Amino acid sequence: MSDSAVAAPVRTDGYAELRDYAVIGDGRSVALIACDGAVDWLSWPDLDSPTLFAAVLDQARGGRFDLRPEVPYTAARRYLPGTNVLETTFTTAGGTVRVTDALTLSDTASLPPGRELVRRIEGLAGSVPMGWSVQPRFGYGARVPHLARRAGVPVATCGAEAVAICAWHAGRPQCMPDSVTARFRTEVGTRALIALPYAYQEPLVLPARAECEARLDHTAAAWRQWSDNRTYTGPWREAVLRSALALKLLVFAPSGAVAAAATCSLPEELGGERNWDYRFSWVRDSAFTLDAFLKLGCAPEATSYLWWLMHASQLTHPRLNVLYRLSGGTRAPERTLPLAGYRGSSPVRVGNAAAGQLQLDTYGELLQTAWLYTTAGHRLDADVARRLAEIADFICTTWRQPDAGIWEVRSAPEHFTQSKMMCWITLDRALDLAGRQLIPARHAARWHEERQAVADFVETRCFSQRLNSHTRSAGSDDVDASLLLGLLHGYRPSDDRRMSGTVSAVQKTLRAGPYVNRYLGPDGLSGSEGAFLACSFWLAEALARCGRTEEAVSLMDQLVALGNDVGLYSEEIDPTTGAFLGNLPQGLTHLALISAACAIGEATR
Repeated sequence: MSDSAVAAPVRTDGYAELRDYAVIGDGRSVALIACDGAVDWLSWPDLDSPTLFAAVLDQARGGRFDLRPEVPYTAARRYLPGTNVLETTFTTAGGTVRVTDALTLSDTASLPPGRELVRRIEGLAGSVPMGWSVQPRFGYGARVPHLARRAGVPVATCGAEAVAICAWHAGRPQCMPDSVTARFRTEVGTRALIALPYAYQEPLVLPARAECEARLDHTAAAWRQWSDNRTYTGPWREAVLRSALALKLLVFAPSGAVAAAATCSLPEELGGERNWDYRFSWVRDSAFTLDAFLKLGCAPEATSYLWWLMHASQLTHPRLNVLYRLSGGTRAPERTLPLAGYRGSSPVRVGNAAAGQLQLDTYGELLQTAWLYTTAGHRLDADVARRLAEIADFICTTWRQPDAGIWEVRSAPEHFTQSKMMCWITLDRALDLAGRQLIPARHAARWHEERQAVADFVETRCFSQRLNSHTRSAGSDDVDASLLLGLLHGYRPSDDRRMSGTVSAVQKTLRAGPYVNRYLGPDGLSGSEGAFLACSFWLAEALARCGRTEEAVSLMDQLVALGNDVGLYSEEIDPTTGAFLGNLPQGLTHLALISAACAIGEATR
């Protein structure tokens, strides 16, 4: 997985397959790099900022950084072991060249730029003609920069933003009206370097080559050190470690928030309207996130994440927003951009209107997250404890409302079963925390009473005797893969007949091979979508928890094989073609992989 060859890259109408992207990052921003060497996505200064490169959303106007041989080639790539530093090797008839890419981490030896992309090009064999072109387009492609030279270095500026195009032994950069281009030739043993230092509302640093080289090496070493400290020793270790590294790229270091994905508006259906901005932190993902951090030995990340979550939610307390900005803010107004969209998939959206929905499962996720934190031996301070108790009080008065559900449907609110199950989790975990004197217990009697009321509602109105399964919503006769979370989060134990019946119903109704659909009913949107990968991993975990370990292992083997050549996953996959769909890398998919691997490992010991 981490050292595999890929076929010669192919683009359709200028667009690479989503499966062909690798990701690099620095804890603040990320870039997507296609296997033909093009950087087609980069948002600066932060992960949720407007883009400098967005060719993946509009190959004509989005902007990109091309770097490739000027003759026919094949490409192979990998991450340097234990790192998020990408290495792509191009092989041509006349020679071989290696490109090493990183968004560099700051070192202590020099004054670093605000952000920096470094690309090292090394001649390994023969001679290879190379060409490169930097087409900066600030503001999601809306603003063409002013290009001029400073101390002989091309610099693109636009308002408060500036990026320099520094090149050493990579040809003579030519400033075109809207791009910087050059050509050069690699020979055995030659080493070229191209760096893009960036500044936002601050002086632009023009680094020396030695500083860029040193930061690239320091970045690889820092990632290796982080990986060496991961504690997971169970099955599918390589896939779990790569998922951990992908998840780490989604951690916004200044706050500890974890973005749901690195990109926006990559389509769940080619040509469809299901194109969303996932560069926010969803409370929905919180329990899986904290659990993964704890199981992987990432205690600092776990603590930072919980405290960020409690900090972000204090302004809306006791209500929870569905999502929060990485800075902790609540505003995420949804709007469309005048971009063509990936292979014509429009509208291209930034912001997310789901932020304003009522999503009752989030309360259970938050209480489950705090509960996991305490069961790992951590303590809650008095203010957090008080607020958790008040959230339980809030659910006592709110759980009877219909909501948009975990999938944030844009049809009318319903009494979604998974939402009710998570309301039960809210009150159950509050009772446990109160019983251990970790949160105030003065309303425990009411929590106990309402917990039973929620269970009565779920078991009388959200269960089908005909299906022998819980249903998608009260009175429905449909099944929903999110019901698996009732088992995974502990609404019912694994030997509960109704829960095992629900697992079987999901398998029978929504599964095709390794693929699992979220649901089949209407959701207020046109078109369809691919199979939702997190649901497949949830099913593998649920099978293991039900004692069906051989089925779980078989499914997990199939799912691990679905990652791309560098072990990354998107949100969804087209079951017919295997094409990636949706934003990537998708945190929930990688979290579900980690959780399933851990659960199956425990079940097979």
